[in-house]
Amino acid sequence: MSFSSDDIARLARLARIRLDAVETNDVREKLDAIFSLIDALQAIDTAGVAPMAHAQDVMLPLRDDIVTREDCRARFQAQAPEVADGLYIVPRVVE
Repeated sequence: MSFSSDDIARLARLARIRLDAVETNDVREKLDAIFSLIDALQAIDTAGVAPMAHAQDVMLPLRDDIVTREDCRARFQAQAPEVADGLYIVPRVVE
């Protein structure tokens, strides 16, 4: 894919940026290079390649899911101004 100077001028107008002739040419060259790379990547045959979530096939060590702190809920709620059914009651701030 190749961009013309008119394409770059239109993109600059849509992005609300001002480009002079030198900047327009520079942006056009960079966009052409980016889209050439994309075209090259799309040309690669990836049939039979399984998708992967990470470049390395590793697993993080998992720890046992055990409680490590005591339950302080009752103590915290005893200090609250208003509690109902285990929930903190707060004043309405949005009408």
